Amino acid sequence: MKKNSVLDTVIQDRTNWNEKSELARTDFFFRQKDIKRLLFFIVLVLNLTSCGIRKSIKHIPDVKQYSLEVPKVNKINDSTFSFKQNYLSKNKQQLWELYIKGNPLQLGYNNGALTQNLMQKQEEIFFSKVEGLVPSKFKQNLLRGFLKWYNRKMYLNVREDYQAELYGLAQYSSDKYDFIAPKYLRSLYLHGAHDIGHAMQDLMMVGCTSLAVWNENTEDGDLLIGRNFDFYVGDDFAKNKLIEFVEPEDGIPYLSVSWPGMIGVVSGMNKEGLTVTINAGKSKIPLTAKTPISLVTREILQYAKNIDEAIAIAKKRKVFVSESILVGSANDKNAMIIEVSPDNFGVYKVENTSRIFCTNHFQSDAYKDDKRNQKHILESHSEYRYEKLQELLQENKKLNPEKMASILRDQSGLKGEKIGFGNEKAINQLLAHHAVIFSPQKKLVWVSSNPYQMGEFVCYDLNEIFSDKRLKSGQFAKSDLNIAKDPFVDSQDFKNYGQYKILSSQIEDSVNDRTKIFSEDFINYYHSLNPDFWLVYYQTGKYYFNRREYYKAKTEFEKALTKEITTVSDKKNIEKYLKKTLKKI
Repeated sequence: MKKNSVLDTVIQDRTNWNEKSELARTDFFFRQKDIKRLLFFIVLVLNLTSCGIRKSIKHIPDVKQYSLEVPKVNKINDSTFSFKQNYLSKNKQQLWELYIKGNPLQLGYNNGALTQNLMQKQEEIFFSKVEGLVPSKFKQNLLRGFLKWYNRKMYLNVREDYQAELYGLAQYSSDKYDFIAPKYLRSLYLHGAHDIGHAMQDLMMVGCTSLAVWNENTEDGDLLIGRNFDFYVGDDFAKNKLIEFVEPEDGIPYLSVSWPGMIGVVSGMNKEGLTVTINAGKSKIPLTAKTPISLVTREILQYAKNIDEAIAIAKKRKVFVSESILVGSANDKNAMIIEVSPDNFGVYKVENTSRIFCTNHFQSDAYKDDKRNQKHILESHSEYRYEKLQELLQENKKLNPEKMASILRDQSGLKGEKIGFGNEKAINQLLAHHAVIFSPQKKLVWVSSNPYQMGEFVCYDLNEIFSDKRLKSGQFAKSDLNIAKDPFVDSQDFKNYGQYKILSSQIEDSVNDRTKIFSEDFINYYHSLNPDFWLVYYQTGKYYFNRREYYKAKTEFEKALTKEITTVSDKKNIEKYLKKTLKKI
């Protein structure tokens, strides 16, 4: 009994761990000797692979084969820059539009020269977040060593022309972070960071949703595709969205939606009307980096004209995470899903129907016996969103771009249930980096503007952009086809959600700081901002538990359990806390 009492006290005093990560849940239980063993293991691994690390650190791509004119950027105003036929401008919806052309090295230089300020700002946002997560200098040094070891084989799995492009882009990176890795290697590493974010599903960085419909499911019978890219690294990271129009010397011109410093593709369409979007699958944490998935999809977009060519490209690349690639094709008037992982490959095509859905689990026969995928379907929010898509398609029989936008913006649960703002079971989780709608046969693309996917969707016509028409008009967007912003943006509920996020952070911080005391009025106000969301009551329950106010904690945990909880592991965590609370009472 005495042992349990002491353990309970320790748990009570030190509960600032992230319940969504098994590693974080158990971290403080490591004893000193366990930490020493771990460090010894890391040092041993680094020593055993030091030769491979040295090669990767010293590797520089061969760029001598490419002609280069170092860009001299002409600043037209604060939001418009040019170099010959390359342009960067900011539209009234605050989206940055970049047009670049040339050989791989020239593409990188043009991109870097025009977006330098944006790229360096994005780099600062990303690495400051890493510094916030790992404040210890000693651990930062360990992390740098680990990155060098972990990414030692990446350059062997990335096309030489993409390495040359990254080399050119990296010349405009900040000097501030050279202590992490040289500029070129840092650019390469950052393209793998997206994959690691997907692999760490327990950190809940992603929960993307996409769908394609055609024939009887659209107003005009044409193929129509929509996607939410729910990759969240903070609101600041999503502020400077970048729409790239790329005309490579070799391959097909294409549009890509991402962020400054990114040459890979997470959402895009080429001039042939072939589209790619990526959704994370359930991955084990990979042991070494190979080809970043965004560079696989970049290759598909640049070189594939139809579905068969897309499959052939994906099949020959070695990836290090599990990913679903939804491919739509104007030439095939069809869509299907390529499902890749380090040890498997599958293709999911629908039969006797003209619609396909993609959330975060695999559907092809290649993965029907995959235990990790089966467990993910049962325990995550992926299947719930899949069922919600089915429900929404029953309500919206024939889609057009406006109806597709309303589906991507939907915040309700199954059967219209209120499940709280920010619940990852919703199609619109209020954290998307962007949403995109494609009409491949018409070569039209709609890209969302801030906030999340709820601002105005701006329309682009690839037939015009990759032609003399754009040069004559000087415009990228086809504004008369834009989709209006979601009215929710102007609502009191949206203002409440913004306030909820601020207060939620304060309450979470109080878990490890008992000097922070909140009044009953404060707690009630916090509840009122997002009353249908389970996390609100879970957080206040933990707050009361750590202040030894067990009866209040019990009430909060019980209330949380009446809400639509995101995952099985989340529900188990609440039940564990409730059980500990009842023991205290």
